[in-house]
Order: sequence, then C-alpha cells, then structure tokens
Amino acid sequence: MSAGTAGHVARSTVRPNSETIRRTPLRTFLPTDDGVTIDSVYEPGAPVYDASRSPSGDPVFVVAHGFTGDVDKPHVRRVAEAFAQYGAVVTFSFRGHGASGGRSTVGDREVLDLAAAVAWAREQGHARVVTVGFSMGGSVVLRHAALYGSEAHADGRRREGRTEAHADAVVSVSAPARWYYRGTAPMRKLHWLVTRPEGRLVGRYGLNTRIERRGWDPVPISPVESVPRIAPTPLLIVHGDRDGYFPVDHPRMLAEAAGDHAELWLEPGMGHAEHAASDDLLARIGRWGSSQDG
Repeated sequence: MSAGTAGHVARSTVRPNSETIRRTPLRTFLPTDDGVTIDSVYEPGAPVYDASRSPSGDPVFVVAHGFTGDVDKPHVRRVAEAFAQYGAVVTFSFRGHGASGGRSTVGDREVLDLAAAVAWAREQGHARVVTVGFSMGGSVVLRHAALYGSEAHADGRRREGRTEAHADAVVSVSAPARWYYRGTAPMRKLHWLVTRPEGRLVGRYGLNTRIERRGWDPVPISPVESVPRIAPTPLLIVHGDRDGYFPVDHPRMLAEAAGDHAELWLEPGMGHAEHAASDDLLARIGRWGSSQDG
C-alpha cells in the first residue's frame, strides 16, 4: 500500500482467513480493554511472495506514532512502507487521534491501544511481534513491554478473547525518559497544548487530536522505571543528537536503566521522531527488528 492509498483501504470487522491474510491489507476498528475503538491497518509486507505459506515465521512491526499523528498521516505511512520491506506491518491511530475513539491521555492509557494492536497482529498468525514507537509512542512501547512482558506472559496474562499481547522485540525512538519534562521550548508548548483549555481547542480543531482534560491519576510508571522490567526482551533505543524536544540525557538514562539487554543508537544530526528519521535509519531499524528471535 502506498502512502497515497492508505485512506482507501476498506474498513471491516471481519478477520482475514488463512488464504487472504498474506496478500490483502485489512482495515478495522479494534476494541481496547477499556472500550475505546482504535482505527487500525494490517499490511502483509513486501517480503511475502507465497500466499500459501504460514506467516508465523515472519515478523510483524506494530508502529506506535507520536502525539498528533494518525494512521493516515504521510510520515506514518512512510514508516510503514519502510518496515514493509522486512515484514508485515500494523499501524493504528492512538485514542483521540484521527478516526479512533476516546481522548488522548498523552501516553497513559495508550498502552491499552498498543496491546489491542499487538494482539490483533498475532491473530494474523505472526509469532514474532516488533513494537516500534516514536516520541509519545516511544514511551508507550516501553511501558507496554514492561506491563505485557515476559513475566506477565509467564504468569499466563491474556486478554479476553484474544491471543497474547506481548512484544518479542521493542524499538523506542525519540522517547522521553521521565514525565513532565519542560526543559525545551517545544515541550513547554506541548504542555500548554495539553493542560490549557485553549490549547486543547487547538489540538481538537487544528491538529485533529482530542485531549483528555483530566490529569493522570495515578501517575503511570515512567519510561525510565519501565525499561529494567523489559528484560530479557530485546530493546533498541534510538535518539537524535539534535532532538529539539528531549536532549541526549534522556536516551542515556534509558540505556543505563535498561542495562546490558538494550542497545543505544545516538544518531548524528537527527532531530525528533518520525519526521527526522531518515530512510537509512528506518531500514536499519527494520533489519534489527527482523533479526530478533524474541
């Protein structure tokens, strides 16, 4: 599916069967555990040539976009197209974004959105799921991996009516290490957007993003508190040394907290999130993800 045709994939609530799963994109609304509907797209990916083969050996990349993104935004479609060279791809709009229901909680209950997308990816027959998150999505993939990781899997944690929602490998791009950071001008602007009534109006009508007006209660576990709980799931932390939102102490804090099971890529000249990710970087992430056994 090209970036220009993403919006024309037919929405359906019917699960693909084993004969069409490998070659037919599917768009549907997924229910989360708290009853929000999430606009989601599954694409089989370029590496698949034999529709009769089981997809279980091929990875599926589940992409978690940044704040104010959605499944149809050109920068999200570009990421999907890049990862489609290395496996199947699931993209979705977080709550409060695009055609999804609910309101954005800016990284808190979005973990439930990602869990629904990961479980759906496994329903397509893929045994290996790689979650890749950018900015807000980068913090979500870290918290999701901590909450739905190997310990939860070992304890038999399952979502009612769905397969396992855990990831087999995790990539976090341009993510914060700690909450409430206001040390840069873009982050101070974002806090105004989220916390002020006039900011939320700009979000709704200018950015197609509906933001929850109530604050976090309780405050969710932070990304830096999450990463030690991800092991032994493979973890890749990617950050630009010219990120205008979060300086390089954020990825370094994450990598230090993660320990030996994580890799850190500090990208020279890179700015923030999807818009700043070069084609080469996306290809390297795709190769890293497809090489992980989980």
